[in-house]
Amino acid sequence: MSYSERLSEYIKRKRKEKSKNGSTDEAEVSEDLLMAEAYKRLSGSSSNSGSYTSIPRFYSKLPKEDQVLRHKLRAAARTAFLRKMNSELMTHDELQKLWEVLEEMNSPPRIGDELLIHFTDFMSTKERVSEKCQKYFKPSTFAKLLKDDPLGRVPIMHLFNYIMKTEWLKQTRISLSLFDVQGLGFLKETDLENYILELIPTLPQLNSLEESFYSFYVCTAVRRFFFFLDPLKTGRIKIQDILACGFLDDLLELRDDDLSKEQQENNWFSASSTLRVYGQYLNLDTDHNGMLSMTELMKYGTGTLTPQFVSRIYQECLTYEGEVDYKTYLDFVLAMENRSEPQSLQYFFRLLDLRGCGYLDAFTLKYFFRAIQEMMEEQNQDSVNFEDVKDEIFDMVKPFDQQIITLQDLIGSGQGETVVSILTDLNGFFLYENREVLLAESINEQ
Repeated sequence: MSYSERLSEYIKRKRKEKSKNGSTDEAEVSEDLLMAEAYKRLSGSSSNSGSYTSIPRFYSKLPKEDQVLRHKLRAAARTAFLRKMNSELMTHDELQKLWEVLEEMNSPPRIGDELLIHFTDFMSTKERVSEKCQKYFKPSTFAKLLKDDPLGRVPIMHLFNYIMKTEWLKQTRISLSLFDVQGLGFLKETDLENYILELIPTLPQLNSLEESFYSFYVCTAVRRFFFFLDPLKTGRIKIQDILACGFLDDLLELRDDDLSKEQQENNWFSASSTLRVYGQYLNLDTDHNGMLSMTELMKYGTGTLTPQFVSRIYQECLTYEGEVDYKTYLDFVLAMENRSEPQSLQYFFRLLDLRGCGYLDAFTLKYFFRAIQEMMEEQNQDSVNFEDVKDEIFDMVKPFDQQIITLQDLIGSGQGETVVSILTDLNGFFLYENREVLLAESINEQ
């Protein structure tokens, strides 16, 4: 018997009972019957079967802009949901208590200074921790952390770090969701900018930044997220992708007061790294108009990028009266500093694909390498035969079709960085051409 049929039977039974007692409320009975009929109609259930005659609604469109009440209701529901999720997070005291309990429940013998726990003690620990923490003490968690201990134990530190990391991810998910204006699980560029702007005061490593520089810092930080997580330029990023990529780990690493100079230099989000990138932009901007012309961008790095390659940036990327702004420059820098990454190779491939046909052929390779040959002649260097270079490139990439190179061929070969350097940068070509000599010199120095 279906739920709607059971409900109808219950109402009829209650009506008979009230009739016997002489207390039948016709209005109440009618209301109950109407409710049962409405439920049956909306659920699409059949009177002869417990199955559905139609699929119940499981998706509702977003309210329109003029539906103010629905927008407020949706916002209130999201706020209540996020507040409930936040209340389920473990507190600092609960985490401290968890560590103390784990230390007491360790299963000897130790391995050096490392405490371990076996399955029986692990399951017994559940009774001694807070209710919020009990969900972690189940067999599947133990199985995830089990490695190669001969006694079948897991390190207590690994278990504690797993719980800490999971709680941190939940907390960060909630924090990011607060900036998700539409509530669809995505962040637009302005949403992520607002999140990072509010985060700045909580990062001690950024205390040296002046408030007037905050907008440039936020722009620099956000571009890394969008360059790598939104290569198709949709204008939004999944919150799930933000949590999975590891960039937030780098950003929140700036909470550490004792971060070494080397760590700061290697962290894109550090104050020193941001100032370096912005300083380079200002140095290239010789006419101080806040934009970069093609002539100015040609001086990037060692100044050995070919004119043909740089001109493609101005053909394919967003420009303002023939010049690029800081955001476009940041995409260029991220691609140049991470040439082996798939997103960077996609960026370069779009520039190298002259005809927009989705592949590179001999004509395309010759067009870009001709600029390398011309720059070599200007420096009185011996010219290199293009056919030899072309054959080497195809041998490196090993494309599926021996006549053309696709983006997937370039990424799959693992040689994309080398190919891009050969075709776009004279210095990169020299490094490739003299790789054996340089390798021998490095061995001799060692």
